[in-house]
Amino acid sequence: MAILKGKWIEIQGYKHDGRMHRIWDPVFVVEENEEYIVVASKKTKVIEHDYRMWHTKEPAIMVFSKKKWWNVIAMIKDAGIVYYVNLASPFIIDKQKVKYIDYDLDIKLYPNHDIRLIDVKEYGYHRKKFQYGETIDEILKFNINEVKQMMSKGGYPFIDEKIKEYYETFLKEANVKNGN
Repeated sequence: MAILKGKWIEIQGYKHDGRMHRIWDPVFVVEENEEYIVVASKKTKVIEHDYRMWHTKEPAIMVFSKKKWWNVIAMIKDAGIVYYVNLASPFIIDKQKVKYIDYDLDIKLYPNHDIRLIDVKEYGYHRKKFQYGETIDEILKFNINEVKQMMSKGGYPFIDEKIKEYYETFLKEANVKNGN
């Protein structure tokens, strides 16, 4: 049952110790099903843990898994779609806010199909500081391999046409203009 589709909501990312990491507000829910919630944003306000604020530069589609330990930000750039994967806990919905724990490691997929694992040092630092433990480490390693395979094979959500379709739905349903 889609309870959020067609609504503007907030995304909240936390760190393992419970402190706020980042907020995106607002984002528009373009799809919700048994496995994912898909949101769209354009010039969305982002609030960092230190209260710095900025606005996203390009439109994005964000895919949050209800079961997998990752979420995806597909940034729609002039040169093509760049996929940014956060290794993160599956999300929960609390008071119409999507909430998850960010585990530092990120994977980027570029339009030329180059795949890069990033923020490895940050992960090592936080793993010790927050005492992630072996179970979290194993879960994240498994998900890194799974995401890289999905990226290599062009599996969902790493499908440019589907991301563009979500964006067109966003423009139509949220009554947002495509230009600046």
